[in-house]
Amino acid sequence: MKLLLKLIFFSCIFYSCTSEQLAVSEYDTHLMQNIERVSPTGDITSFILPEDGDYTPLKQEPTNPMTPEKVALGKLLFFETGLGADAVKEVGKFTYSCGTCHVPAKGFMPGTVQGIADGGIGFGLDGESRARFHLYEEDELDTQGARPLSLLNAGFMTNTSWSGAFGAGYANEGTEDQWGVNTPTEVNHLGLAGLESQNIEGLHLHRMKFNREIAEEYGYKEMYDNVFSEFPEEERYSLTTTSFAISAYIRSLLPNQAPFQNWLKGDMTAMTIKEKRGAILFFDKAGCVNCHKGPGLNNQNFFAIGVKDLYETGEAFATGPDDLRNLGRGGFTGKDEDLYKFKVPQIYNMKDSPFYFHGSSKRSLKEVVEYFNEAVVENENVNKNISAFFRPLSLTEEEVEDLTQFLETGLFDPNLNRYMPTEILSGKCFPNNDVLSQVQMGCE
Repeated sequence: MKLLLKLIFFSCIFYSCTSEQLAVSEYDTHLMQNIERVSPTGDITSFILPEDGDYTPLKQEPTNPMTPEKVALGKLLFFETGLGADAVKEVGKFTYSCGTCHVPAKGFMPGTVQGIADGGIGFGLDGESRARFHLYEEDELDTQGARPLSLLNAGFMTNTSWSGAFGAGYANEGTEDQWGVNTPTEVNHLGLAGLESQNIEGLHLHRMKFNREIAEEYGYKEMYDNVFSEFPEEERYSLTTTSFAISAYIRSLLPNQAPFQNWLKGDMTAMTIKEKRGAILFFDKAGCVNCHKGPGLNNQNFFAIGVKDLYETGEAFATGPDDLRNLGRGGFTGKDEDLYKFKVPQIYNMKDSPFYFHGSSKRSLKEVVEYFNEAVVENENVNKNISAFFRPLSLTEEEVEDLTQFLETGLFDPNLNRYMPTEILSGKCFPNNDVLSQVQMGCE
């Protein structure tokens, strides 16, 4: 606690805190004690996210070190609709980007139940109006059988996707015999980390294209020459280097302006009393920290909690009861003990995209809290491997409200649009470029 108070003191010197910000209440003291008890370092600093531009604490791929220039390139490419050149229909070309399904204002998640890239139409203000384009058959749509994960705090993850299938090391050591068997994970044989592996595969999967001609046409060549000068020219303008830049950008996405982060850095007024009570529960009685750990409040472990699958919403395309993604980690490893286990997601900025879990089965954070509080499996197909952490929490109604408030607003960074470019080099509309999106976003 003495170390913590010193941290607050020096933080306030740096951030010019007021006397009110220095005042520590009983709720602050209680929360500090709870965090210190579960912190791997014994103090609250282990939950502080890096500042923007500080890449050192992040889990980087050794062959793809982060630089400001690479992150800046990735920021443009992530939203570049000019990459969507391999759409299955002419009308779909150059109409979508990575930002179509990972919307900053939605916590870098889709604005709807299921993300639709090629084959979708419309956007609304923040992706909430994305729909199937009637000219596409269902099996022609670029959709997935599980809701896309948030990209925030991905820089703390070593293996990516709900099943952790991408990435050659860490959780996937010993799974080599399954690479490419049931899942498109042959890319793991390149020996790269999860983000690079998934993005190489993802750019192909999502029907994107990049080469020297595109680099020259849109004006990216000089940036590629600068960022990837170590690559021979014949390999420099490719989906591999493009994935490297996008991966670097994704690692930079840190919700470090959330009230909880400001509180951790010494501003005792950053959170309301209700948020503090909820945080106290998060780190103690509710047991959320058992799974949501570290600065990213995420985890590389996999747990079965028995939620419904995406096809059961009745609002998703091209998925069903036989979708391999319904099996979670087990669909990748082929092991019975991994069935229905899904990776622990990060939980910052969840309130603005009201679809939760891999199957979008809950529509508010209060429903999520109530589900864990009651601990009754909702998916009748999941009858094994349920996590020992999934047990009734005995939270009162007031405690449910407090914990919900912490999740909704205490962990909410209000300024994620700082991670969007003001324009992309092709000059096209972004993150979508179909006619309806252009009208809805006012970028005709």
